[in-house]
Amino acid sequence: MRTRKRARIALVALLTALVALVVAGCGSSGDDDDGGGGSGDGPVEITFWHGQNQTAEKALKSLVARFNESHPDIVVKAETGALSDSLYQKTTAALAGGKYPDIVYQFGPNVASLARSPKALDLTEAVRDPSWRWDEFYPAAQEATMVDGKVRAVPALIDSMAVVYNRRLFREAGVAEPRAGWTWDDYRATARQLTDSGKGQFGTGWPGVGDEDTVWRLWPMVWQLGGDVTAEDNTKAGFSGEPGLRAFTTINEMAVTDRSVYIDKTAGSEKMIGIFNSNRMAMIPTGPWQLPETIEAGIDYGVVPLPSFSDRPTTISGPDTWMLFDNGEARARAVTEFAKWLTLPEQDAEWDVGAGSLPLRTTTAAQPVWRRHSAEVEGLDVFVAALEDARVRPTIVAYPRLSEATGTGIVEVLLGSADPQAALDKAVEGADEALAGD
Repeated sequence: MRTRKRARIALVALLTALVALVVAGCGSSGDDDDGGGGSGDGPVEITFWHGQNQTAEKALKSLVARFNESHPDIVVKAETGALSDSLYQKTTAALAGGKYPDIVYQFGPNVASLARSPKALDLTEAVRDPSWRWDEFYPAAQEATMVDGKVRAVPALIDSMAVVYNRRLFREAGVAEPRAGWTWDDYRATARQLTDSGKGQFGTGWPGVGDEDTVWRLWPMVWQLGGDVTAEDNTKAGFSGEPGLRAFTTINEMAVTDRSVYIDKTAGSEKMIGIFNSNRMAMIPTGPWQLPETIEAGIDYGVVPLPSFSDRPTTISGPDTWMLFDNGEARARAVTEFAKWLTLPEQDAEWDVGAGSLPLRTTTAAQPVWRRHSAEVEGLDVFVAALEDARVRPTIVAYPRLSEATGTGIVEVLLGSADPQAALDKAVEGADEALAGD
């Protein structure tokens, strides 16, 4: 099962550690003479902070053992480092101290900030080697590694957003199950039909903390309406005007007018997911990481693509990455080889199953281990198919501050404390200020 959810992304930490990254460029580094770095006749030793536990950790340990056996000139030391939610803070501290890992798991929004460190490897030339098979990665996975047109990370994990729904509640209410091609008007009407305050039953839910879990659910709505997170030059918000207003209005109408939305005011969406898994919520926009809990709860569920405002069936993906750091030439070569091997289809399929993720590459889905897994888990094929139409958030340092401003506006329309236009204007103003300071 996945070791984290989007609600746990520590975006604020991106802002506080930038100074540490600059300092790291001036300090000492863990060069080749440290810990089997290739200065002698022995194998090159690299340190791997993966941040995983339970099933995902077991899968990685198995893969690392296989790599070490097949690559006698390289030894990968796999360490948790810290759980993935806090790896960013630990990595920035390690960079500042001059003793940092060769490869570390990082949430996608952290890439732009960490790429400012002179110790972060630029992989643009490396991935042009045909042995990387770079074009096999889904476009969303590739895009999440790009900063200013350069490849600054390697895809590690990918997801997409779809709607998981409770078949039992639909049957009991006599409402037809949703189908691909439905609209947000359909979604709103369905949520209203399946809300029953007397039973404590909600049509749907939305995080109401104002964090990134609150925000990233908005972007598909904006994209479907022709807007964007930022304008092309990344100096202005791209969701002002009709795209943002219609999205904010739809959220407000469902939450305040229809009262069909459970607003989860706790970080991590745990209560919202718990309500769904107790047969008291009909639909929830979510990712594949929720499915193991839903299956364990015995819910009769289905999965359908997100609704749309238009003929653009756009969803969002939030890829995470492996970031590689320069500890001298020999270790840089070794860690680049390891990252390439780890993401090839045979290894990727094993990792995806263990991590509760989706295939990073189009070719991974053809692997026998993935085919068996997908056949056993209802709805995985819907999440995989959604990757073809998935977009990602911009990989820019200003995104955390932009997200914070947007999250505040979403919470206001969820709670009805501001009308959609006022909330949108405030969110756009905050986003513009964040982008101006980047």
